[in-house]
Amino acid sequence: MVRYAARGGIYYAIDTQTGRRESLGTSNKAAASTLLHARNEAARQPALNRQMARVYMAGADVSLTTRTWDMALQALIASKEEGSANQRRWRTSAKDKAFDLFRHEVITDTQPERLLQVLKAGTVSTNVFLRKLHNHCVGMGWLPWPILTKKLWPPVRYRVRRAITSAEHGSILARETNPERRDFYELCWHLGGSQTDIACLNAEDIDWDDRTICYDRSKLTSLDQTGIKPPLIRFGEKAAALLRRLPAKGPLFPYMSTVRSGDRATEFHQRCVGLGIKGVSLHSYRYAWAERAKCAGYPERFAQEALGHNSKAVHRAYAKKAQVKIPSLEDYEAAAVDGKLIAPEFPQPFAVVQVA
Repeated sequence: MVRYAARGGIYYAIDTQTGRRESLGTSNKAAASTLLHARNEAARQPALNRQMARVYMAGADVSLTTRTWDMALQALIASKEEGSANQRRWRTSAKDKAFDLFRHEVITDTQPERLLQVLKAGTVSTNVFLRKLHNHCVGMGWLPWPILTKKLWPPVRYRVRRAITSAEHGSILARETNPERRDFYELCWHLGGSQTDIACLNAEDIDWDDRTICYDRSKLTSLDQTGIKPPLIRFGEKAAALLRRLPAKGPLFPYMSTVRSGDRATEFHQRCVGLGIKGVSLHSYRYAWAERAKCAGYPERFAQEALGHNSKAVHRAYAKKAQVKIPSLEDYEAAAVDGKLIAPEFPQPFAVVQVA
């Protein structure tokens, strides 16, 4: 039982069992009485709490008792930029068969057990997109409170990813008969860019005088971060020889730039299957670039810029499997001449350090 009293013009509620006091946030006696009555009714009949809440909220949202999860999905898809990659991902996720378990169920009628059932029947993608859909409904006010609290959501466990090795990359190039596709894979190796960014490169992105290449990341564009200045990436002799083979105007990869990212990934997977290569995808070229940079002693801030990583934690996750061989201090001291430190020969290359 709860009673109320006034203090300083503001009414507050008192729990008669614990003595705990809580402000009702009003100086109006009639409003305080109504709030007090609602608290006491909730304590007497807890089973009716949810139904009472629905009755009150239905007055503000007439669709509250009829809005289904499928309706929420379609509204979320419509809120994304038309034709964007983000919208395409949501359209694909909406077809998840696991969503059929609750697709036509009213959102406010859904019990926690139902969401757990959907998560169990689905995949990692189901977990990721259902979380976002659930949070979207809470944010829009379509759910008065979360169905599952953050601690009750099963952890997202992604598939173990690894970098493509130099030998695997070489075998793919050796077997590839399509010149454009072979050059595409080779440029992914040299630049470490995402498959969409590399496929959509234009000849105008190349500055031959400075031997640099510059492009906007499509991922940042979709996130409305177009104000971020893209880095100027200098390329070496091998990359230069490759770029000279490509068109001098327009798209560097006329066919690959018109193919969907999923189709490019499928084509690459088919080549891996034919060679017996497992556990890699086109994204593995980014992991490989990050690991090669770490092994070579490439400055982390430059590697972040090249890969488009704003977070050091993200970049280190990409390069966490790099096997770095640390040279001995004795060899470095022996190589020091007149204040200059020249890196000795090692199985893995290291950067030359200029000592002030």
